[in-house]
Amino acid sequence: MDMVTPVLARDLAALGRVSEETSSESVLRGLTVTLASGVPGCAGGSAELWREERMVVSASHSELIVLVNSEGELGEGPSAEARATGRPVIVQDVLHEPRWPDYVGMAVRCGVRSVLAMPITVERAVLVLGLYGVRPGVFAARNVPPLADMLAEQVNVVLANMWDYDEVRTDAAQMQEALAGRAIIDQAKGIIMKSSGCSAEAAFDELRRISQHHQVKVADLARLLVDEHQRNQETKKEA
Repeated sequence: MDMVTPVLARDLAALGRVSEETSSESVLRGLTVTLASGVPGCAGGSAELWREERMVVSASHSELIVLVNSEGELGEGPSAEARATGRPVIVQDVLHEPRWPDYVGMAVRCGVRSVLAMPITVERAVLVLGLYGVRPGVFAARNVPPLADMLAEQVNVVLANMWDYDEVRTDAAQMQEALAGRAIIDQAKGIIMKSSGCSAEAAFDELRRISQHHQVKVADLARLLVDEHQRNQETKKEA
């Protein structure tokens, strides 16, 4: 049976739409649920996103997270081999799989009989997708290439959109932080100007001199000065 279906293609394309709530975890969770519901014979999915040896893992079912994590602890299993070799790995029946005896026991306890693990290389990471069947022989080798090609194309779009959106959010947050820092520095300059009668330029030079001497950021020093000034003003009012 063909593993590439119109429903799967539609649901994968929908994952490319990002929003404020989008995160690596939500994207991976969406992928696993889409695989479980859209691939014939697939009862569950897992996703491991590897970036600089750091892994984010998600799955359609909690038992599969346990199974994926067990591969790391055991040092064996189809997902581990797929990541190491860069090639899809099929287990037609875990009960007749001699390569990873310790993994087989864990898979059976999780209700898994067949596995398809597919590595997808993207610009900044490696994604290993796991498809799991509760019956043996649900993943035919001849159907893997078209599924792998479609997943590679869609996953690259999904992750690229997510990372681009993350960069926009990061840039916006940094800009907001910079504006907030500038505002607090202006307040601190005003305090210095009022107390010493100096110019705005001289006040900033004094802030910079003190920050360099104490090895703190100008914005952090300014915030301390403003906080102290506000406490003094409140003390005077109470007196």
